[in-house]
Amino acid sequence: MNKEILNLLKKGLLFAAFAIPAYLVLLLITANWAPDPLKRNINFRMGSYGHMHSRLKEVRESGQVELLFLGSSHTYRGFDTRLFEAEGWRVFNLGSSSQSHLQTQVLLQRYLQSLRPKLVIYEVYPGTFATDGVESSTDILSNDVVDRYAWTMVLKTPGLKVFNTLVPALWSDWTGQKSTYIEEAVKGPDTYVPRGYVEMELQHYKTVRDTSSREWTWRSKQLRAFAQNLEMLKDAGAEVLLVMAPIPPGHYRNYKNTAVFDSLMQNHGRYYNFNDLMLLNDSLHFYDAHHLNQLGVEAFNRELIKLLKDYWLAL
Repeated sequence: MNKEILNLLKKGLLFAAFAIPAYLVLLLITANWAPDPLKRNINFRMGSYGHMHSRLKEVRESGQVELLFLGSSHTYRGFDTRLFEAEGWRVFNLGSSSQSHLQTQVLLQRYLQSLRPKLVIYEVYPGTFATDGVESSTDILSNDVVDRYAWTMVLKTPGLKVFNTLVPALWSDWTGQKSTYIEEAVKGPDTYVPRGYVEMELQHYKTVRDTSSREWTWRSKQLRAFAQNLEMLKDAGAEVLLVMAPIPPGHYRNYKNTAVFDSLMQNHGRYYNFNDLMLLNDSLHFYDAHHLNQLGVEAFNRELIKLLKDYWLAL
């Protein structure tokens, strides 16, 4: 190695010794104090949309449950824990925004042993099989401890936004910010309900007529994580029901390969697609293109509770 190359390497190391710490400090400053327009590649939001911080804080103290809900925002906005508790069941809703199966896996690794559910309602919205998982990874990094499971999740959902969120998430762990943070139960139209549900003020979807044909797609890494999650639940002795929650019928009808998705889910276990089992109205029972309003949640949950009662009796 000649002298010029050695000098070049030395300059590179000196630059890295300055640039890396400077970048990390800049990340912390930006994550904590910069206005949102300057944080396009950072998504560190403690107490973010969806009350994930409150949900995770509560699940650590939950203890054993009979019924556990897993899945995306369709879960924490679609399964009202109060209605199931009224039936005498101890429940917990562990849904989170855009939760893909990679993030479900992290939550199961952390909390399945303490929750020890008898029955798991695993909400299987097809979109969660197509996502890269970045949004949900940053949500969990921002609101839960960064442990070995979080590092594995980061490796499986690589990207600048995930790395940039990891740094302030680690810092907030080390400084105790996460453990002392208190999230408000009422934020805008959302109210956090104990055991993980979020109730939205009653609103009605202003339907936009859209007849464009679409198809569901899915990623192999999400399918693998889904299969691994089912195996983990089986090993823990939990029964599993796969449930596709209702979405506005006007949108649901645009997807042309729903039967393929139904068949895929049926190959993995007992599966119920409530879009085909119930007759709901776009504007009466939904508040946007994805989520049931409270009237829709109550109608959906009544039907599910009927099914669960039959299921329990059959056990």
